[in-house]
Amino acid sequence: MKAMVITAFGGPEVFAESEVDKPIPAKNEILVKVYGTSINPADCGVRQGIFGPRVKLPAILGYDVSGVVEAIGESVKDFKIGDEVYYAIPLLEGNGGNAEYHAADESIVAKKPANLSHQDAASVPVAGGTAWAALIDRANIKVGQTVLIHGGAGGVGSCAIQIAKAAGAYVYTTCGGYDIDLVKSIGADRAIDYRNENFADIILNQTNGEGVDVCLTTVGGEILARSLMVVKQNGQAVTVTGVAGNLNLAIGKNITVHFVHLDRTRPKLDALRMLIERGQIKPVIGMSFPLNQIAEAHKKFEQGGEGVRGKIVLYT
Repeated sequence: MKAMVITAFGGPEVFAESEVDKPIPAKNEILVKVYGTSINPADCGVRQGIFGPRVKLPAILGYDVSGVVEAIGESVKDFKIGDEVYYAIPLLEGNGGNAEYHAADESIVAKKPANLSHQDAASVPVAGGTAWAALIDRANIKVGQTVLIHGGAGGVGSCAIQIAKAAGAYVYTTCGGYDIDLVKSIGADRAIDYRNENFADIILNQTNGEGVDVCLTTVGGEILARSLMVVKQNGQAVTVTGVAGNLNLAIGKNITVHFVHLDRTRPKLDALRMLIERGQIKPVIGMSFPLNQIAEAHKKFEQGGEGVRGKIVLYT
């Protein structure tokens, strides 16, 4: 089968199209014909070598998959040949979805939302699962709460806005000015241009100094530390990235700080499928590329800026 393989760590140019052996599913695995995958920050991090020898080369990246079951192992119970599925591959897995076929343990796989194409579905597992883990599993948001989501136009952020709205929350989000209309269209109640507006001043003014119940940041650096001033006493702050800065304000305000990494994906994907099929979540796709143009897709992802919103998807 054809696959986009890296044999060294570095820039996007390290990808090369190669012929590799088609996987043979183990007894608990399904073999999936891949029709869609997407790019996540982890893809770029692994490609750059930031995880070092934990990733064995040569490696096939790609942590999202949407496709059709082509074969099943002898012990598989939940899927049959022809099922349309989507799933998130565990981080640092060396045999990812940037290929024509992928074999996955059935425990991580879920039925694909019936109303999504494979390209759209491939944008959901990692980003949507992470947003669900942050807001539902950890923060346990409730109807009527206020939520601040940093990076609302990104992959995780755009899913998080829609999950928070489905849960009945009032949503503040930060984004670039060029994405204001986008985040409002998917449910943000107050969009804040992070380049030209001060999110802390706006939120404290609109909440009479109380702040929000929950803050989710998808942006690294000191954003989490700066956001603690706008989280309520006994509130919650969640991050899906590394952080910098002083978090001691959380102690005085009794704020619970959660560091979230995606795991146990199938229950999240089943829940997301329900909301997607109801029309309460719609994937945001910024760009699409054929799989053999993955190097260009990685370049676009790392450049960021206007036009790079939601997810960049790849199709076979």
